[in-house]
Amino acid sequence: MKIFITGGTGFIGQALVNQWLADHQITLLTRNPQNAERRFQHRISAVDSLDVFSHFNQFDAVVNLAGEPIFNRRWTDKQKTLIRQSRLNLTEKLTALINRSTEPPHCFISASATGYYGDKGQRVITESETPSESFTGQLCVQWEQAANQVKDQEKTRICLLRTGMPLAASGGMLGKVLPVYRWGFGGRLGNGKQIMPWIALPDMIRAIDFLLQTPNCRGAFNLAAPNLVNNAEFNHLLGTQLNRPHFAIAPACLLRILFGERACLLLDSQNAYPEKLLRAGFQFQFPELKPYLQQILPARRKKRR
Repeated sequence: MKIFITGGTGFIGQALVNQWLADHQITLLTRNPQNAERRFQHRISAVDSLDVFSHFNQFDAVVNLAGEPIFNRRWTDKQKTLIRQSRLNLTEKLTALINRSTEPPHCFISASATGYYGDKGQRVITESETPSESFTGQLCVQWEQAANQVKDQEKTRICLLRTGMPLAASGGMLGKVLPVYRWGFGGRLGNGKQIMPWIALPDMIRAIDFLLQTPNCRGAFNLAAPNLVNNAEFNHLLGTQLNRPHFAIAPACLLRILFGERACLLLDSQNAYPEKLLRAGFQFQFPELKPYLQQILPARRKKRR
């Protein structure tokens, strides 16, 4: 296929492009096309603006993963606007190009997040769950609405990725906390009861490919492992696997002082179950956290005295 991707140089995007390079022709939207082409050994094409296109007749699929990082900066009104506009404006431009196509892409895969649900406690939530009124919930609602502006959804099916936290030792959330755990300062966040909607990065990439290849898949999909854990369990499994102390506690009140409103990304509980993916026939390679951590993080041996 000929696939157009935004966010292709990010954590998820790079893994996806590397997975597809052998079988598909990839075009990326990126701020620095030359760097992107070098990064992928000149096996992709890259553009720095959508203005070079008047339509998307030339593409079989569009994958939209781009957006301003949501956790990097305090959520001031200005930052919230930047986070929102970076997602909505780009998605609206993509849907406009699809709508101007006489032979449009057959599939539009667009990112969202489990933040759609907000804090739902321990209750299992499927794709039919109502959205939260929180900032993240309404952000995801608007993001999905922008993707759903595609007019002819018989020709272009839409798949919305309500992504959990993709885990890999090389980056993302796990890559950021590994040094803390290796220094012996790992610990739970708040009371540790919040369910973490994690997913192994290889399963996320396989799930996106599955949605691309499966014609009857439409609508929103939870991209989270079927066997989730709470934060306390995650802390225990990670600390044990690394053979490091992991008894620190970051009180919820301290996290809210340090991070403000965005502390919800650390403290909200989202027991997101991938009901639609499983019903469609997708099989997770890593449905449980412990075996996955054992595979990607070699156990550290205790020093002999």
